[in-house]
Amino acid sequence: MRTVGIDIGSRAIKLAVWEDGKIVETRQVDTGFDPLNGARRLLDGLTSDRIMATGYGRNLLEVALDTPTVTEIKAHAAGARYHFPLARTVLDIGGQDSKAIAMNADGRVVKFEMNDRCAAGTGKFLEIMAKSLGFSLEGFGAEAARAQRDLSINSMCTVFAESEVTSLVARGEDRNEIALGLHKSIVRRAVGMLKRVHAGGPVIFSGGVARNACICDLIRESLDQEILVAEDPQSAGAIGAALIAANGSTFLYRR
Repeated sequence: MRTVGIDIGSRAIKLAVWEDGKIVETRQVDTGFDPLNGARRLLDGLTSDRIMATGYGRNLLEVALDTPTVTEIKAHAAGARYHFPLARTVLDIGGQDSKAIAMNADGRVVKFEMNDRCAAGTGKFLEIMAKSLGFSLEGFGAEAARAQRDLSINSMCTVFAESEVTSLVARGEDRNEIALGLHKSIVRRAVGMLKRVHAGGPVIFSGGVARNACICDLIRESLDQEILVAEDPQSAGAIGAALIAANGSTFLYRR
């Protein structure tokens, strides 16, 4: 069976193809202002027996193409189990939300927490703060890691935090120290969610923010335990959706 999982996120649309017991292809485009068109471009030329959609824009495909959908929680849990078959705890930080997920030994989701009411502690928050400090998003983590100390950021609201950062810069404070303070504020929120749902074992970190090495290191130090990141952490939701399309559930996959 050949199945396709597509994750329509706020910042990027990810696609994964499952065939012969493994993921054989992944694709990605920016979400832009027309996510349905972006999804169609990713699907162009692909043949499959079944498509499963996830992500905040999954209902667009459900309506336009009669595509079945699965929640991001289940998709990311399944994606984590694909890369790390013994995974029990998942942290996913995407463009506009963050999730902490606990699974039982079979991979079934048993508990989760989700921050989806504002962009605080997400990729969008990092993007706005990096721009405010004159750093690229890709290099933001490295700049934060250069700081010898952090400057505490009191607000996690994106609007107020941006204003606070602007004031700190105007006072002549070190940009790297401000960056480290921002990274630590994100980690405090993420670790709080993880501690409330943690199911044991290493934490599997997925989503675009998992590519930020400073965030990974700070979470590792805060929890004092192993943090595992797949080679392409942004594709975890799409991979999970493709697996669920093939197997019918999150906990049937074994490797």
